[in-house]
Amino acid sequence: MNQAPDNKPSDDFSLVLGGPLYQLFIRAQLGTDTLGLVKRRIMVFSSFTWLPMLLLSVFVGEAAGGDIKVPFLYDIDVHIRFLLALPLLLVAELVVHQRIKPIVQQFVSRGVVPPEALPQLQTIVGSAVRLRNSVLIEVLMIAMVLTGGHYLWSSQIALETATWFSTLVDGQQQLSPAGYWYAYVSIPVFQFMLFRWYFRVFVWARFLWQVSRLDLHLVPTHPDRAGGLGFLAGSVAAFVPILLAQGVLLAGMIANRIFYEGATLLAFKPEVAAAVVFMLLLVLGPLSVFALQLAACKRQGLLEYGALASSYVCGFERKGYVTVTC
Repeated sequence: MNQAPDNKPSDDFSLVLGGPLYQLFIRAQLGTDTLGLVKRRIMVFSSFTWLPMLLLSVFVGEAAGGDIKVPFLYDIDVHIRFLLALPLLLVAELVVHQRIKPIVQQFVSRGVVPPEALPQLQTIVGSAVRLRNSVLIEVLMIAMVLTGGHYLWSSQIALETATWFSTLVDGQQQLSPAGYWYAYVSIPVFQFMLFRWYFRVFVWARFLWQVSRLDLHLVPTHPDRAGGLGFLAGSVAAFVPILLAQGVLLAGMIANRIFYEGATLLAFKPEVAAAVVFMLLLVLGPLSVFALQLAACKRQGLLEYGALASSYVCGFERKGYVTVTC
């Protein structure tokens, strides 16, 4: 087996240890260079997004009652979004960092990337790190959540009945004080964290696609039945917190529609099916980039080991152990 050098390019790879927000976490003592203090980040983010809405709703008398259909404390979606889904997105950073980095290191330690391709792997890792650290990308995401993201939430996701954050006045939706914080602070923060994860998955998919273009050393008879790439299956478990966040987010939205708009669960079959397909593609799609190399490896293996098996059978026949026609 090929011996990997001590200084492996894959040691520098991480999907989450970088970017402007990561640097802000460290400077604000909300995180460490190894993503510690995750509980502190959860407390700060949940307090910043959820607590002001509670206080403002209490101040105007819309927390548990008032002349509205959906008081703040009865809004299932808002509590799930900021007290469960958002913490899951923060926990996912630590989980992905701890699980993806050792998986990437297996490309070198298992000899899948041969020594002569290590400089190319180093270039690929450097490209992924630079993309992950892009200030421009995060600025564009902020602009996107304040424009398109706000429109999507207000027109497609928000309840249309009288709620703690919005009431209908002269045919127009009028935001309450808590509603302004919800629409222009809490929702953009949550959407930014979610879109930031979509971007990281894109970085992961791009990294795997570039690695798949290398001259990899795949073994047709490897016991993992994936040419030696079976270790990549562990990446699916790393993204489980993100999938859970997506799932509970959809559940909260459906619950609000059922309880306050008279919808039925079966009416959301298309949304549930689309969410399942989307989440499967999110975690399994990046791994499909190796399909062509694995198919070629299988075809070559069938040819080579088929010829080897024939030579052994013919050898047995010549010695009189079996009777075949060679």
